Amino acid sequence: MKKQSLLRGTFILGFAGIFSRALGMFFRIPLTILIGDEGIGYYQMAYPLYMLFIAGASGVPLAMSKMISEKNAKGDDVGVIQILKQALLLMLIFGVTISLIMFAFSNVFIKFFRWHKNSYYSLIALATAPVFIAVMNVFRGFFQGLQNMTPTAVSQILEQIARVVVGIGLAIMFLPKGIQYAAGGATLGAAAGGILGALYLISKYKKIRFKMGISDVKYNHDIMEDLIRLAVPISIGACAGTIMNVIDTIIVPQNLLKAGYTARESAILYGQLTGKAAVLVNVPLTLSAALCAVIVPIISEAYLLNDKHKLNRNILSSIKISLVVALPSLLGLYFLAWPILNLIFSGQVSGHEILKYSSLSIPFIILAQTTTVILQATTSKKLPVINLFIGCIVKVIVSNILIPMPNVNIYGAIAGTFCAYGIATMLNIRLLKKSLNIRMNLYESLIKPAYASMIMIVTVVFIYVKIYNYTLNNSISCLIAVLIGIIIYMILVLAFKVMNFKELVGKRGRK
Repeated sequence: MKKQSLLRGTFILGFAGIFSRALGMFFRIPLTILIGDEGIGYYQMAYPLYMLFIAGASGVPLAMSKMISEKNAKGDDVGVIQILKQALLLMLIFGVTISLIMFAFSNVFIKFFRWHKNSYYSLIALATAPVFIAVMNVFRGFFQGLQNMTPTAVSQILEQIARVVVGIGLAIMFLPKGIQYAAGGATLGAAAGGILGALYLISKYKKIRFKMGISDVKYNHDIMEDLIRLAVPISIGACAGTIMNVIDTIIVPQNLLKAGYTARESAILYGQLTGKAAVLVNVPLTLSAALCAVIVPIISEAYLLNDKHKLNRNILSSIKISLVVALPSLLGLYFLAWPILNLIFSGQVSGHEILKYSSLSIPFIILAQTTTVILQATTSKKLPVINLFIGCIVKVIVSNILIPMPNVNIYGAIAGTFCAYGIATMLNIRLLKKSLNIRMNLYESLIKPAYASMIMIVTVVFIYVKIYNYTLNNSISCLIAVLIGIIIYMILVLAFKVMNFKELVGKRGRK
C-alpha cells in the first residue's frame, strides 16, 4: 500500500470534497426552487441534531486511523485488521443505537428544541442513515490509516451522487403532499449515499485483505480498550463543534421570536443562515476536513517514531495550508457574496448579507479544527476539547444577548460563532506552542497568504465588474472572475513561495 504525502493526501480528499460540494450545490439549487427558504428551514432544523449524533461516532474512524498508522509503521498487518474489525463492531452498535433513538424520540426532540412541527418528516428520514454512515466511515478510517486517501475520496463522490439523485427524486415525488413531505424525502438521500459509499469501500477493502493474505484474526481486548480510550476525547471534540450548530437550532428560532419575527419568518431566516450561507461557508471547510483526515495518521506516525523534524514540519505545513485555504475563501465570499449567491441560487439571493458576515468566521473555524486534531494526535486529548466547550459557552452568551435585538437579529448568531471559534483557536495555538514547543513564522504562515489573497480579490472584483458591465450577465461574470481568481492565487502562492512543494509533494512508499 503506497502512502501519500500531507499535501497530496489533502489535495485528493480536498478535490473530492469540493467536487462533492459542487454536486451538493446542484442538489440545493432545484431543492430550493422546489421547497423555498421555508422548506429548507424544515430540512435544516433536523440536520444539526443528526450531525451531533454522527460527530459522536467520528472519533472512532480518526482513532482507528491513528492506531492503524502506528501498526502499519511497524509492519503489523494482523494488528491493522484487528483494529478494523473491532472498530466496525463498535460503530455498528453506535449506528443502530443512534437510528433507534432518532426514530423513538423524534417528537420529544421537536418539542424540547421547539422546532416547527413540519421538521418531523426530515428528522424521521435522517434516522435511516446513521448505521450506513457508520459502516462507511469505518472503512474510510481504515484507508486513511494506511495513508491512502483515494478510496475515501471516491466514496465521497459516490455518496454525494446517490444523495443528490435519490434526494431530488423523492423531493419531487412527495412535493404534491406538501413542502414538509418534500423536505423529508430529500433527507432520505443521506441513507442512499451511505449505502453506495460503504459498498464501494468494502469492495476495495476485500482486495487489500486478499493481498495481505490474512484469513482470520482474533478479538483483542487491548485494542478495543485503546480504541475507546482514543475515540472518546476525539468524539467529544467533534461534538463540541457540532453542538455550536445545535445551539443555533435552539437559540436562533426562539430569539428571533423575541426580536419580533413570526414563526414563519424565523424559519425563513434560519433557512438563509443554514441552507444558504452555511452551505457556501462549508465549501472551504471541506478542505479543512480533508486536511484533518490526512494529518492524524501522518503526524501520529512521526510522533510515534519520535521524528521531531518531520513532526514540526508537518504541523507547520498543516497550519500554513489552513490559512492558504481560509484567507482567499473569506475575501471571496465577503466581497462577492451577492454574485456568488445569485450564481448558485439563481433568483433567490435573499440572505447574501448573512453569507457576507458568516465568511468572517472561516479562518477561525478552520484553524480551530486543524489545531484540535494536531493536539489530539500528539500530546493532548482533553484540553482542546475543553477549549471548544469554552467557545460553546461564549457562543450561547453572545447569541442570547444579540439575537433578540431587532436591529441585530440573525447576525447575533454569526457574531456568536465568530467569538466562539476565535477564542478556541487562540487557546489551541497557545497550547500548541507550550506542549510541542512549536514556533510559528507569522510572515510565512499568515502575511504571505494574506498578500496573495488581497491581490487576488482586488483582481477578481475588478474583472467581475468589467465583465458584468459588458455582458450584464451575473453568472458569466462571476464564473470567469472566480476561475481567473483561482489561477492568479495559485500563481501568487508559487511566486511568493508560500508552500514548499518539493518537501511536500509526491508519494512515499511503504518500507
